[in-house]
Amino acid sequence: MRDELIRRMLVSLPQLLLMSFITFLLIDLAPGDILAKYRFDPRISAETVQRIEEKYHFDKPAIVQFGHWLWRLVRLDLGYSFSREAEVSVVIAERFVNTLILSFFSILFTWLIAVPLGIYAAVHQYSWSDRVMSFISYLGMSLPTFFTALLLMYLVYQASGLPVIGALPLGGMVSADYEQLSLAGKIGDRIAHLILPMVVLTITALAGLQRISRGNMLEELRKQYVVTARAKGLPENKVIYRHALRNAINPLITLFGFSFSHLLTGAAFVEIILNWPGLGSLMLDAVRAQDTFLVMGDMLMGGVMLILGNLLADILLIVVDPRVRAAA
Repeated sequence: MRDELIRRMLVSLPQLLLMSFITFLLIDLAPGDILAKYRFDPRISAETVQRIEEKYHFDKPAIVQFGHWLWRLVRLDLGYSFSREAEVSVVIAERFVNTLILSFFSILFTWLIAVPLGIYAAVHQYSWSDRVMSFISYLGMSLPTFFTALLLMYLVYQASGLPVIGALPLGGMVSADYEQLSLAGKIGDRIAHLILPMVVLTITALAGLQRISRGNMLEELRKQYVVTARAKGLPENKVIYRHALRNAINPLITLFGFSFSHLLTGAAFVEIILNWPGLGSLMLDAVRAQDTFLVMGDMLMGGVMLILGNLLADILLIVVDPRVRAAA
């Protein structure tokens, strides 16, 4: 198992390298100048700008700049963010916590709701509840994330007079008077701001996962070992939840690993629309400002999360499936 995980990590390194190089090249090809605000600032001399160029090799070709960036990365130095005027590692660390909080609760509620609903729909195939859930899942899969976010914002705004839904904030992470609140008030304020973006992410991910879990369960219920178990007189609950469910869950574990890459990619639209200060909105700001090192750090974080998610999925699959454990 250890050797297999090490091998997969080594295979992932060239992928990260290629992704980083393509990202760096695209940023370099974009028109504009990362030091433009320094060049036109009368408080900053031309000699200072020149020293910055020489330090970060902005006056060299892109391949040379990328090589120096890799050398700094080996020393765990992600560079300096000129748009934020802070170290890239510090900026990303602050935003990563916000994205982690949002995506963790979204993934948690998605799996707690979608998997039981999918199993229930498969066990009660073609019933009215199965048809209703199938319609809702198809509807949810057809709605883009940004449309769902705008729709829920509109509904919350229209319900502004109601005591619970109307009190939900429409954006941001904290209120303007956050610092004046008590500890309990601060916690409640953060939870209130978390609800709307979390619901948007949960709705968009719920439909697809529910359909997949339903399909996996239906496939297992049609297999010969289930027919044999029923013929032996085993109770239906034991056949479903002890035998069929264990095999139906295995493909979902792989999807669970990919959920961690969703920390950056899936939450980006929600963070931008609802003004949630996470990695997605940070990436948009960095691209607009042509902040090379910040974009590279953000993309690197996304790639690392994808690799860690795949490794986590492999570990979980080995733990729950004896066949995979024996092969490893």
